[in-house]
Amino acid sequence: MRCWFKLLASLSALLLPLLPAAAAATVVTVRGTEILVDGVPFIANGASGTSRLGELRATGATVLRTYGEEPGEILDAAQRAGLKVIVGFWLEHPRRGFDYASRPAVEAQLVNLRRMIDRYRNHPAVLAWGIGNEVETELSPAEAQAVWPAIEEAARLAKSLDPSHPVMAVLADTGEAKVAAIRQMAPSIDVLGLNAYGDSLPTLVARARGQGWTGPIIVTELGALGQWQAGKTPWGAQIEPTSSEKADALRRYLALLAQARVGALPFYWGQKQEVTPTWHSLFLPTGEWTEPVQAMAQAWGGSPPGGGNRAPRILTLSLTGPASFSREAGAQANLRASDPDGDPLKVEWQVMAETHVRGVGGDAEPVPPSFGQALRAASDTGVRIADLAPGRYRLFVTVRDGRGAAATGNIPFEVK
Repeated sequence: MRCWFKLLASLSALLLPLLPAAAAATVVTVRGTEILVDGVPFIANGASGTSRLGELRATGATVLRTYGEEPGEILDAAQRAGLKVIVGFWLEHPRRGFDYASRPAVEAQLVNLRRMIDRYRNHPAVLAWGIGNEVETELSPAEAQAVWPAIEEAARLAKSLDPSHPVMAVLADTGEAKVAAIRQMAPSIDVLGLNAYGDSLPTLVARARGQGWTGPIIVTELGALGQWQAGKTPWGAQIEPTSSEKADALRRYLALLAQARVGALPFYWGQKQEVTPTWHSLFLPTGEWTEPVQAMAQAWGGSPPGGGNRAPRILTLSLTGPASFSREAGAQANLRASDPDGDPLKVEWQVMAETHVRGVGGDAEPVPPSFGQALRAASDTGVRIADLAPGRYRLFVTVRDGRGAAATGNIPFEVK
């Protein structure tokens, strides 16, 4: 028996150096406009989401951002994938009825923040603490005066509990003076997070610097076009770009941010209903990825899911006549699509009602109903819409390459 134990001890001594050591917590600091991880400059490129983290890392991403979910499992999954996490803590919004003049309510939030940081501050995947997300949304500058001190109090608490990780606050773009206000009234904030979309992006960093922000900036949400920026039909339906148009715009924006050495987190690494099921979704409900994911990988030196596969592209999507027509007349839609790898493409059409419930700031929206009975095959690349009750709808097309990638587009239309 003693020989057996001695043999085990000898084997253990040989194998011990081969076993992975527990990862140590990193020290994240700020130096000028840079974020440093254990003293090494770090660019926070990545996305917001909670799944498919290995595929996110494969694009060249370094970071995942959360909004206030319980972060334990996400931190563990991110560590396995090789990602850092901006751990979000949800500060409730006045637009949703929260009163920052109510000290008990504020204290309850701070208790939850303390609990989160106490539990996870030594996790090796933590990059920073994200305090709130667009808490100032729908507030006038005067109304927002109650928000900035609340962000400061939370940031000050976070820094006192964990001096090894910086604190970030996230604003909805810069506004005329929002950056200046948070800089003055929340001086404990180390990193400025800005959510911005479309043609706001090329001037975003300069506008933040113009309001006096001298520290690091991360674009914590970005996309090709926000629905509030989009063109509209005569009846007010926002016109969504195709996935190909989104990818082309995202390539430009990511290149500009890379030149500025500003981290970028395209939104959303997953799928959600916001105006449509596809507007901000980088994936389809059925799991396929779209060309903006490919644009991320191209910008960061990685690869999209599936390695060398490239997404199909929509070249044109249109109705043959006006987008407002009678039930009797109907309409025909035509599509031209291609695949850069020559993959055979499968086309799927769907009619959905125009959503009547619009969330604010990304609030949940119900998925509108579908009307499959309204579609008639017209050709390999076209479809006819017929026999729909008067109302407002969208015609969606999904083009799949059979290898995990897809292209999407839609046309708003009206039946009179």
